[in-house]
Amino acid sequence: MPSGLRHLRLAALNIDGVLLNDTFSPVIHRFVVSRGGQYTAEVERHVFSQPQHLASAYLARAVPVPMTGPQALRAYFSERDAYLREHPVRVVDGAIDLVRRVRSLGLRTVCYGGLGREHFDRFLGSWAHLFDGPGYVCTNDVRPGIREIAEDVFGLAPDQVLFVDDVARVAESARKLGVPFIGCPSTFERSFQHRMMSEVGVRHIATSLASLDDAMLRVVDGEAAAGTVWAGAPV
Repeated sequence: MPSGLRHLRLAALNIDGVLLNDTFSPVIHRFVVSRGGQYTAEVERHVFSQPQHLASAYLARAVPVPMTGPQALRAYFSERDAYLREHPVRVVDGAIDLVRRVRSLGLRTVCYGGLGREHFDRFLGSWAHLFDGPGYVCTNDVRPGIREIAEDVFGLAPDQVLFVDDVARVAESARKLGVPFIGCPSTFERSFQHRMMSEVGVRHIATSLASLDDAMLRVVDGEAAAGTVWAGAPV
C-alpha cells in the first residue's frame, strides 16, 4: 500500500461518541437517577451498544418506577429530544481531520452506529464522500456488528479492520475476534467506559481525536500484522 501500512485495509468509525459528541451517556444517567435508580457500570454494560429493545428492557428493570421496555424506550427518546434542545448534536472537533488522516494512510473508511441512516445523513452528509461502501452501517439489529461490517459489507478478514469506538462492550467483541481496536471513551464525568476499556485490555485509548495520530495508527497496524493487538489482554 502507498501508505506503508502492512495489514489494515479499513477503518470503521463509530458515529455517536467518536465522530459526533456523546449525547447518550448524560441522558441515560439522568433517566436512571431521576427515577430513583443507581447509575452503575452494569447499567452502561447492559445499555450501551445494545439493540434498542434489549437496552430499553434493561432500563425498565434498572429503575423502581414500574414501566415496560417500550415505555422506557419512548421516555428515553423523549428525554433525549429535550436534552438536545440545550445540548445539540455536533461534529466533534478533529473528527473530519481524523477521517482524512485515516484515508491519507491508504485505508477505506466507513461509519457505523445504532441509529438509522438519516442520523448520518443529517450530521455527516456533507462529508459522505469521505466514506466508502455504503458510507454508513446501522448496527442496531447486529450489535455490535464487527463481523458483519468486516466480512459481509466489505469482504475483509476481521483483523484487517480497525474499529474506533467509545464503548467497552464493542472492545470485548473485538478482543474475542482478534480485531484491532482503539478506544475513545466518553468524557462524561459519570462514565465508566475508560475504566471498563482498561479492564478489557484495550491497549490504545485516545484521549482526543488529535491523539489518534499517524503514529498510533501505524503501531496498531504493526500489531495487527503480528497478531499481537490483544496480547496480554484478559481471556
